[in-house]
Amino acid sequence: MPDAFYLPTDDPERYVATPATEGPWSSGLQHGGPPSALLTRAVERLPSSLDGPAQVTRLTVEFLGGVPVAEVAVRATVARPGRSVELVEAELHAAGRVVLRARVWRIRRTPVELPAEVVTAPAPPPSRPAEPSRFTEPRWQTGYLRAVDWRFVDGHFERPGPASVWARQRIPLVAGEEPSPLQRVTLLADSGNGLSRLLDIAHWWFINTELTVHLHRQPVDEWLHVRAGTTLDEHGSGLASTVLSDATGPLGRGAQALMVGRRAG
Repeated sequence: MPDAFYLPTDDPERYVATPATEGPWSSGLQHGGPPSALLTRAVERLPSSLDGPAQVTRLTVEFLGGVPVAEVAVRATVARPGRSVELVEAELHAAGRVVLRARVWRIRRTPVELPAEVVTAPAPPPSRPAEPSRFTEPRWQTGYLRAVDWRFVDGHFERPGPASVWARQRIPLVAGEEPSPLQRVTLLADSGNGLSRLLDIAHWWFINTELTVHLHRQPVDEWLHVRAGTTLDEHGSGLASTVLSDATGPLGRGAQALMVGRRAG
């Protein structure tokens, strides 16, 4: 297994993708999770215009094309500065074109004394299994899928239907760095589609055109729980929805708009 999903270069905006980024759809193309997390990293490293600490409350990644397992470049800018809320935009370039574009809302982080009646005690997710889940099909044991420790509570990649799973990345996002909690969330959130697939990947494609994550708080642990479900429509579209949690309870939700069709041949 590679040491990380990406290796840094002499240019602070450029990174070399390792085989750990490869997804299950096509050889040589990245899974959506690692490049989305790399955009998240660029956003986090961008100085904020806010008065005080900032927190991301919504992140949307638009997938404009396949991302090759090759060198990529990332850039982030503040599109709408402000004292309490700001909009950040980021792009990921590969092979001379923009392949991912992200828009991220950050708000100021400050204590607020809420009325007791509006505060709900979080419901913790189910307990994490002690051992990693087993796989029998080789397609689920390569690239990105192998670089994540999956511990299923219900469902499985190898069985169609909704799923509930604990997961954490086995390797850093960028070599030599500890990934941030938000990077860990983004890297896993794009897995909802595959976790809750309803169709056989050998005969169908069900590709997400975007990923949107809403967070009401920041995660506190490297382990994340993902509960995923998919709904499909007969006109070739669908929606994969996820509830994202850590050991203390829910922290947000993810969604992926899907394009569905039969594989050729």
